[in-house]
Amino acid sequence: MATLLEYLPLILFFAVYKFVDIYWATGVLIVTSVIQLAYHYFQSGHIATRHWVFFAIALVLGGMTILFQDEQFIMWKATVIYAILALSLLVSRYVFKKNLVEKALIGLLKSVSEKESGNNTDTPIMIPQSIYEQLNLMWMLLLAFISALNLYVAYNFSLDTWVNFKVFGLMGITFVAILLTMMRIYKYLPEDNS
Repeated sequence: MATLLEYLPLILFFAVYKFVDIYWATGVLIVTSVIQLAYHYFQSGHIATRHWVFFAIALVLGGMTILFQDEQFIMWKATVIYAILALSLLVSRYVFKKNLVEKALIGLLKSVSEKESGNNTDTPIMIPQSIYEQLNLMWMLLLAFISALNLYVAYNFSLDTWVNFKVFGLMGITFVAILLTMMRIYKYLPEDNS
């Protein structure tokens, strides 16, 4: 359910764009982002910073798209989000000396381990630091590339092509990157003893 909710604004944006137009789709994107915030608040009692950032970008650029009847503002949304993510990885690693990819992977793997075992075991996952560094660099470069690629597609192809790229292309690129990440750490994961 949570995964569906993460992609709900994107799915509805695509559907409304195909049946109506970009302006209605943008309005639906903003409204479903508000619903997404409310769901997260009622589910956990707080809203994560990333959800606030994504909502703020959708509200500002989406609002400008609707207000000025210019789809170029909404086309910048993916570029801004991916650029912020790339910059966050860069700054956190080289200014604050923290590897956000490492933190995210450790949290994810711990969460999966707890769900599978049914208890809170602190079995350490021994992934070499060099692997975390490689993954952080890979994701930072990938996110910067996606940010630029979105602009390239937005300004060199039709609106219809851009919407298809935003929904399917970006999702596909992200899926492949997640798959590559899992392949890179797979041999370091603990074996299932059940």
